[in-house]
Amino acid sequence: MNRTISLLIVTAVVAITCLAGPARAQTGCSGNTSFQIGSGIYDITGPAAELGMMGYAMLDQKTAGIHQRLHSRAFVIASTCNGKRAVFVNADLGMIFQAVKQKVVQKLQTTYGASLYTDANVLLSATHTHSGPGGFSHYALYNLTILGFDSQNYNAMAEGIYQSIVRAHNNLSAGTIKIASGALLDTSINRSAAAYDANPAAERALYSSNVDQTMTLLKFQRAAGQEIGEINWFPVHATSMGNQNLLISADNKGYASWLFENLKGTNYTTTAQTFVAAFANSNEGDVSPNIYGGENGGGANDFDSTKISGEKQYNKAVALYNSATALVTGGVDYRHSYVKMDAVSVAPAWTDGSWRSTCPAAIGYSMLAGAEDGPGYGSEGFTCGDVANVWEGFNCLTSTTSCQAEKPIVLETGTQQPYPWTPEVLPVQIVRIGNLALVAVPYESTTMAGRRLLATVRAELTAAGVSNFLIAGPSNAYAGYVSTREEYATQNYEGASTHFGPWTLAAYQQEFQKLAAALRTGATVAAGPTPRDLTCCQTTLQTGVVFDDKPLWVSFGSVYSNANASYARGQTASVKFWGGHPKNNLKTQSTFLEVQRKSGTSWVTVARDWDWETKYIWERNNCVPTLACSHVTIQWAIPTTATTGTYRIRHYGHWKSGWDGSINAYTGTSREFTVN
Repeated sequence: MNRTISLLIVTAVVAITCLAGPARAQTGCSGNTSFQIGSGIYDITGPAAELGMMGYAMLDQKTAGIHQRLHSRAFVIASTCNGKRAVFVNADLGMIFQAVKQKVVQKLQTTYGASLYTDANVLLSATHTHSGPGGFSHYALYNLTILGFDSQNYNAMAEGIYQSIVRAHNNLSAGTIKIASGALLDTSINRSAAAYDANPAAERALYSSNVDQTMTLLKFQRAAGQEIGEINWFPVHATSMGNQNLLISADNKGYASWLFENLKGTNYTTTAQTFVAAFANSNEGDVSPNIYGGENGGGANDFDSTKISGEKQYNKAVALYNSATALVTGGVDYRHSYVKMDAVSVAPAWTDGSWRSTCPAAIGYSMLAGAEDGPGYGSEGFTCGDVANVWEGFNCLTSTTSCQAEKPIVLETGTQQPYPWTPEVLPVQIVRIGNLALVAVPYESTTMAGRRLLATVRAELTAAGVSNFLIAGPSNAYAGYVSTREEYATQNYEGASTHFGPWTLAAYQQEFQKLAAALRTGATVAAGPTPRDLTCCQTTLQTGVVFDDKPLWVSFGSVYSNANASYARGQTASVKFWGGHPKNNLKTQSTFLEVQRKSGTSWVTVARDWDWETKYIWERNNCVPTLACSHVTIQWAIPTTATTGTYRIRHYGHWKSGWDGSINAYTGTSREFTVN
């Protein structure tokens, strides 16, 4: 019997069985439309110079400035009918590593006690930008191209996520949630169409596209009608910025958030309630924004391509937000467990009819090739059936590789000593917000893998009143990709990056079915094994800032090359300063630059380093004899809507003394110039 048809029969039987079971989890919440809702936003931008970026795994891709700051956007949603609450965070990060979730929950429990916020009801999700600084995992594989762990970046991220949740907690007030969905076309393609086509034809025929093209949005309002914010989910990689980019960027989803928040007048530095627009990711594993193939997003450069993709997502989100009328009904609930994913016995109902097992984590040769929108070395699709020499043939006959089936292993990350290089104890979590279920996955899910997992959860929860189902990921931890069994067999990039072998998806379906069943019946679930805390055991080859230098005849903040006397709208103003290293002070909740317009005798700030039209660019200037000088270039792409008048550009930074190690602030100011 076709395996897909078998799975459909199994899920149907499970669903019928569920109808006879109790539905206690939402007792007293039927028809409820009242929630307590709070939102908060906080800066999580890490070191803007000389730190490897997380996502493309390119040794030479190190931060050298900021195009847009990274933010954590948090929502606390509490139920008035059953007293439960949940947290959803959308962070401008490549991944949420387990170490970050551990630290954030620890900080929340120090503040609020052990029971209010836990692993179970806190869902941390990443936008999956590939242009943020790395080094914030406790597992070696993800720090390898970063040259080790970076405590400054890790602490900035954990603290920023925590602070965004604190703000959301403090801003809780009575409100309602509305939900809307709609198709967003011409915004994404399946970058591994050949692998997708390996899935059964009957299964593919159930869907109109090889990517999910639906955006789903939640609209949050206070009871009196004031706007709180929105979250939308749309699956697409945040890889509009390519692997040659060196400026910190939140990519297409971050740009879309900035557009929406700019529309609503968001204050990025306030602790009070301000509008928060989260553009979250979903089953994006094989989905690219580069709709013309490869690295081509349709723009003249990466910035244009980011703008194109971000604007499409923004426009759809605004349309859904303005048209949303359907109220989210029900209460808040959740289930969470840890699973040792390298040793799951998978029942025949989820496999090919036989008992199967997951494997110790390993990555395949095709992972080195990179994906189409982030090419690496070699080519995809290399399987054990295609081995080219005796060594590779022998490798494919080892016991671990036998478990990994078609995958020729390049590195067994799960068997490294003294600790695995990738996590094997991973979280599975479902958060229910009324009639919406968020299925939080600690990996990048391919399109079809996400569809199968949602079908599994849907079979359990539809009878309990849940009508909307979404993958939220990558969330809470990170362990590569998950593809379907058929996609895995092709060993394209996504299959080669599926850590635990060919039955990884089946194992996750089995474990998520248990969570969904418990959520439906009101039963508890076992916490599962405790993941490692490897805070103690981090190493780095990175060097910090020893000191900053400059020529004797200038000061820190002095202008090296000045702005022109005048510019027209649409031109770019630029000024270069003698500066300090940005690692000296991250300027968290602040800015490295301001563009100011003269108003009478005062100066009004019109742009900062989180705004799209600015760039903060750092470069080392090897001045003799110390080689420790820095140049900082500030660019302002003058909007065509800019008010005419007199402007100036200011730079704020810090320099480190080589004598006593002290960190000192400085300011630089350009000449005044006119915009005509």
